[in-house]
Amino acid sequence: MTSSRRSLVGPTVVTVAFAVFVGPGPLGVLGPWLITRWRVDDPLLGVTALRGVGVALIALGLPCLVESIVRFVRIGRGTLVPVLPTEHLVVTGLYRYVRNPMYIGVVSLIVGQALLFGSGATLLYGAVVATGFHLFVVLYEEPTMRRTYGDEYKAYCLQVRRWLPRLRSGPTAGGR
Repeated sequence: MTSSRRSLVGPTVVTVAFAVFVGPGPLGVLGPWLITRWRVDDPLLGVTALRGVGVALIALGLPCLVESIVRFVRIGRGTLVPVLPTEHLVVTGLYRYVRNPMYIGVVSLIVGQALLFGSGATLLYGAVVATGFHLFVVLYEEPTMRRTYGDEYKAYCLQVRRWLPRLRSGPTAGGR
């Protein structure tokens, strides 16, 4: 095993454990399951087509989440756990288009399940999770990133939006 691969084993194990037991897994899968038990109710607002939108959000949200997590570990060389952050600012992949693709992936999974299963309670849960993500990003994550990465992060923020993806990619800051 090369030293590069070996050095990623720890962050990978921590990230997978966090994703499955603390962060995205419980929020994006367990939470909606506890609300809906994945039972299909009448479609929200009586619009059956919303189920298709729900499936599309799930189909887009899951790979978005997985790609972002893998990139965070491999390129950023860190974990999802705030006390064990990345060594490098990650600005490639989906991060070229939006600063928070992981959070967007989780909210897409939740909203997708709400629409698929016809659950207003799950939709409300998604709004609460999205609000929590926004507050965490604005009050903790962004100030920490500004302190850690300085001008590199400031330049990134000027070119890549927080929540709404750009149609064209932003900077790659040295390819990371």
